Amino acid sequence: QLQLAESGGGLVQPGESLTLSCEAPGFSFDWYSIAWFRQAPGKEREGVSCISSTDSSTKYADSVKGRFTISKDNAENRVYLQMNSLKPEDTAVYYCAADSSYYCSLSYYAMTSWGNGTKVTVSS
Repeated sequence: QLQLAESGGGLVQPGESLTLSCEAPGFSFDWYSIAWFRQAPGKEREGVSCISSTDSSTKYADSVKGRFTISKDNAENRVYLQMNSLKPEDTAVYYCAADSSYYCSLSYYAMTSWGNGTKVTVSS
């Protein structure tokens, strides 16, 4: 089964940037669409962004459009989430998830594999 690992979380101030990374050692992302989800304390897990396996098309939640960028490095077999202009409301545990569909989804129920998450805290 696909084992996902996130990295790059941390504590930043509002307005700063952070880049998260997702990898799956021993597996290729060629056949998987990859999504980033986040879960803030006391809230449901929500889809943030995803990138499709077939054409690298992307989707974003309205709350992060224009600030976050998802990308995939096929050579390194990693998916990145570049987060700019971070706000306190972006504070959450961020999870990488995968599904085997051609086109990506931000639906929790579509995911078949999950990482353990990386914590992002935006605070002054």
